[in-house]
Amino acid sequence: MKIKFFLLVAFFTLVSFAPNLSKTSTIRTPSTYSKTNKIEFLYHSLDANNFQLPKLESFSKALEGFYFLKEKGLIQKEFLTIIDFSLSSKAKRLWVIDLFQNKIIFNSLVAHGKNSGDDYATSFSNQNKSNKSCLGFFATAECYVGLHGLSLKLDGLEKGINDNARQRSIVIHGADYVCSNFIKDHNRLGRSQGCPALPVEMSAKIIEKIKDKSCLFIYHPSRNNSFSS
Repeated sequence: MKIKFFLLVAFFTLVSFAPNLSKTSTIRTPSTYSKTNKIEFLYHSLDANNFQLPKLESFSKALEGFYFLKEKGLIQKEFLTIIDFSLSSKAKRLWVIDLFQNKIIFNSLVAHGKNSGDDYATSFSNQNKSNKSCLGFFATAECYVGLHGLSLKLDGLEKGINDNARQRSIVIHGADYVCSNFIKDHNRLGRSQGCPALPVEMSAKIIEKIKDKSCLFIYHPSRNNSFSS
């Protein structure tokens, strides 16, 4: 009960500090240090569930965006998915966090686009046929069954950054090149045409959990801001 009380307090406090949509705006808070402390509290109180924690920086940016988008009604569920493309493709760089329970429920390998880089993703695009990953905040949408089986459509929420995701068919799906055996043979993970592809054995479980208006954040340190319209 105590942890849920603290989480509720942190929730409403962070919402009151949420940034607005203007590109030129800054986060309005009486104390940046105070806000940072609250985010760090949530981070250090996360139940890792025997998984590796995401980096504090990617978690912080993801959490700020999550509360902002939740307040605006652009997302509805209490799940936050973080993909950290600053990490090697050999690392499990996708996390699904249940923010109601403050618990990591999935930690998985995830592919980047073949033109985004080799082992590390370093180049990103919002353009059709670029075969590159895109960054930023997304709302998960509806499921469908396609070439890769059960797949999940994504709506990019940042203009010029990822808002062509649906038109580009950037979706979450399973792929046989996302596995430890591929890493052993190639010293990197297999790559997609821009989709955040998952291991086949995990994709359906993750998709079913995060579908229909949950928050997905794809992070890379080349973007300094946490949200832009």
